[in-house]
Amino acid sequence: MKNTSLSIKPNDAAARLNRIAQARRAVLQEHTLLPVGTITHWVEQSWQRCLGLGLRPQERVVFDRVSEQQMRRTAESNQQLVQAAQPILLQLGHAIANTRYFAILTNANGVVVDASGAIDRSDSRADNITRIGTDLSERSVGTTAIGAALAELQPVWLHRGEHFFADTSVYSCAGAPLFGPDGSCIGMLDLTGIETIERPELKHLASQSAQRIENALLRSQAHRLLLRLNWPGNALGSEADGLLALDADGWITGANQIARQMVPGLDVVAPARVHASEVFGIACDLLFDAAQRHDATLEIPLWSGLRLRALALQPAQEARSFAVAQQATQANIRPLKDIETSLILRAVEQARGNVAQAAQSLGISRATVYRKLGKPK
Repeated sequence: MKNTSLSIKPNDAAARLNRIAQARRAVLQEHTLLPVGTITHWVEQSWQRCLGLGLRPQERVVFDRVSEQQMRRTAESNQQLVQAAQPILLQLGHAIANTRYFAILTNANGVVVDASGAIDRSDSRADNITRIGTDLSERSVGTTAIGAALAELQPVWLHRGEHFFADTSVYSCAGAPLFGPDGSCIGMLDLTGIETIERPELKHLASQSAQRIENALLRSQAHRLLLRLNWPGNALGSEADGLLALDADGWITGANQIARQMVPGLDVVAPARVHASEVFGIACDLLFDAAQRHDATLEIPLWSGLRLRALALQPAQEARSFAVAQQATQANIRPLKDIETSLILRAVEQARGNVAQAAQSLGISRATVYRKLGKPK
């Protein structure tokens, strides 16, 4: 699939790899400062941290797995995260089906807890980084989207030589941190390709998918009322809503990152419990009463003077609305074979019938194009 608006053009791709190579020489060999804008600042910072740890770019990378005891503890402590993420990872597979990228889910320490997608287990470069229990932290494997997302706590894109070690320069990857209902970072979602076309737009896909995982994890927590929040003028009911969970007494038991940005007092990880009356200028009982009505939407004043639209849902109501949304999504998912065929046909059309050019833009062989389209070579 060639997207002329987002994909990196061949000339631009070569220039970018050249800039990365120059940056590596300056920082990792000559130990000099880079001109501003040569590479992303956090990449250089990560390289410097790796050097500070005593790591050297030409060292062989050993993808170590944590001990059996640590693996058991990791599996137990991340069980809810893995369960919440699995449906999203399955749907994510449809989005990246023809890109030669796959998904990796890690905990907050960068240890793999799940992986999904088109993973070629015969390729050690893919198998090594997708095994459950593999330590992909910065301390273990140097600069990667995994370590960067966990350090920067924001979505990142990393291409080839921007990885610290020469051994990991075959990868291109997007990463996004994952935040739990209490606002703390609990892990990250990574999309990785091996010796494939650079697709920085995957950073947005990783970020959006991470948000969906966070929402699923919040919905899975015990609560008596879920508030969907958005600003007046915006529709309620999508993954773009702020989500706020309350217990029976009106105490806030969890919130997604969107809600934390909307509601003053929830923008930091706070050890103290927060009551709904501390953030909303409305009696808590009115929120529960709204959930009993046929139309459960209402306007909620914030103590700042701003107002939010809210949809109050009890767990059973939320489960039903989510199931309806999932069914609609599944109904719109085309078979993978059809998706691949349409993508290849589009690439051939854009290449004006030049199969070799179409294959190059897709990152696959010309023989694969012919095979997928069922045509003789």
